[in-house]
Amino acid sequence: MKLELYQIDAFTEEIFHGNPACVVPLQNWLPDEVLLKIARENAVAETAFFIDNGNTIHLRWFTPEIEMDLCGHATLATAHCLASILNYQNDRIVFQTKSGELTVDMRDGFYYMDFPSRMPEASTLPESIAQSLNIQPKEVFQSRDYVLVYESEEEIKNIKIERSLFDLINLDPGGVVVTAAGKDSDFVSRYFTPQSSILEDPVTGSAHCSLIPFWASRLGKDKLFARQLSERGGQLYCENKSERVIVAGTARTYSVGHFWIE
Repeated sequence: MKLELYQIDAFTEEIFHGNPACVVPLQNWLPDEVLLKIARENAVAETAFFIDNGNTIHLRWFTPEIEMDLCGHATLATAHCLASILNYQNDRIVFQTKSGELTVDMRDGFYYMDFPSRMPEASTLPESIAQSLNIQPKEVFQSRDYVLVYESEEEIKNIKIERSLFDLINLDPGGVVVTAAGKDSDFVSRYFTPQSSILEDPVTGSAHCSLIPFWASRLGKDKLFARQLSERGGQLYCENKSERVIVAGTARTYSVGHFWIE
């Protein structure tokens, strides 16, 4: 069987930056074990598979290890693939996903994703995570992900993870996001996933489902500009909307091709 494959850099205006995702259109769903094998072979943080049903598009996301409940950068990559390569005609895309109905509005080269809000609550940090960090947070919160709040952007840049300790815990499907107020942005972050083939995710749209309401409350503003401070880096344009959040960004196509599974 021959399938199409698109690799797209999300949350960036430059190739080789942002978060790379693979996008695979399907006519019918393949067995989950085959989808997982494809994601492993692609060896990026996330592979998105979709089936276009006409009015809505069924979208699923796989890391090289598991199926995810929500992925921002692969959703953005899929919208970019549909709009810029596959000639999707509408300015709004409706995705059916494990996290319910997600819409993406396309305006002036930006993709505005409507996601669920996940306000984190005060929590305590598991010992294996605390011991794996070279700098300890001043506050700890949790929703799907642990949200660790630090004093400064400089601390976020300098955080190192001792992986032998970090990998003692499984947060499936969550991870650990470290965050602080930004210098030339409203807030910054980095994202780490224990027991994952890719320790640090370059840009994590789904983590902003928690970061947006958190920082909107802290800063007293609903429109926010965020940076993720990974090696590749990324920019996110955010809006807090009570029970929902808007996560917006741009994308660039890296490659277009085919692969065979038989």
